[in-house]
Amino acid sequence: MKRVVILTGSELRHEFFRKYIALSEEIDVINSYCEGQEKSLRNITEQNAATNDIRLKHLSAREQSEKDFYELFTETASDNSNPVYLPKGDINKPEYADAIINSNPDLLISYGCSIIKEPLLSAFEGRFINIHLGLSPYYRGSGTNYWPLVNGEPEFVGATFMYIDAGIDTGEIIHQIRANFSLGDTPSQVGNRLIVEMSRVFQKIIINFDKLEKMEQLPVPPDEKVCMKKHYTDESVISLYRNFENGLVEKYLNEKEERCNKAPIIKNPALGGK
Repeated sequence: MKRVVILTGSELRHEFFRKYIALSEEIDVINSYCEGQEKSLRNITEQNAATNDIRLKHLSAREQSEKDFYELFTETASDNSNPVYLPKGDINKPEYADAIINSNPDLLISYGCSIIKEPLLSAFEGRFINIHLGLSPYYRGSGTNYWPLVNGEPEFVGATFMYIDAGIDTGEIIHQIRANFSLGDTPSQVGNRLIVEMSRVFQKIIINFDKLEKMEQLPVPPDEKVCMKKHYTDESVISLYRNFENGLVEKYLNEKEERCNKAPIIKNPALGGK
């Protein structure tokens, strides 16, 4: 059995993630440190005096989709994740960092928390796995499954499991998965379906950690993109939905093999190609 500590957020998708991971009989979640929503994209958007309704409508649609995907599970599943709630950004404070280190987990895993600093980085070197919702090294930063859809590049929507380092999504990649698309999908449905699959694969990575193979890393592309929350604009939302209305999903499904061959990802043999 692997003993783990989870570092995450407190939105519905994060609650789903930690509860799902903790249901495994092969994983003992010592604690889940759940940061607050003070710096969430919705809060940042609402505080911007120039905010247009279109950005808030997109966020509302995303929140409703999360309820559709996760709410029944989060309301009925047993919670074996031992949550500890703290303000956003406090995870690096000595009181929490010391508690995490002293709990002596086999693995530290993170999804949706603040940027992690010392001493946590050094204390868990080689045992600290982060999930980046995006495909590194093609898209790094924030909203990295949003921007590929804005840019008409659905082949770059996915999830990257990596050993964490001090950079922004620059750690050694363990494994990657690409999002599954279906006809009629909305952007939020694509994202939430991916999170469900990501959680399933992350559980498998934890259980099979000792069998993971060291993988040859992907070269950094010349057009590598680093995305930030400040780039989230009305124009980007308009482009996103226009792309879907103009057949982005249909076109991708017809060209999937060719597109994906031009954007290779890392598959760890220890996970059976999943």
